[in-house]
Amino acid sequence: MTTIASRDAARRKRHERIRLRIAGDSARPRLAVFRSLNHIYAQVIDDTAGRTLAAASSLDPGIRSSSGTKSDTAAAVGRLLAERARAAGVERVVFDRSGFRYHGRLRALADAAREAGLDF
Repeated sequence: MTTIASRDAARRKRHERIRLRIAGDSARPRLAVFRSLNHIYAQVIDDTAGRTLAAASSLDPGIRSSSGTKSDTAAAVGRLLAERARAAGVERVVFDRSGFRYHGRLRALADAAREAGLDF
């Protein structure tokens, strides 16, 4: 039996399994989220065309200057991403958690995106 070398390698392996089942198309693009220690990044991707339709992160100037917890920042990223996605004509998405557990900052981002008008 092989063992996974690190937590990141285990997450990447989970992400690969998730991506076997999840794909974004023009009707329902994929909302991919990446969480680092200090920041969170999200983008809406059309996998059939290979294009990013909308993106937002905690490094955006309006969000970076705000104070608060990391979960508050993730919620702000979710709202901004939903706003940009709707401007690009996207209403429905498929959520790709990228191997991260659905709690904390990921849940805050997803809930804020739903409240801002994305359907998933």
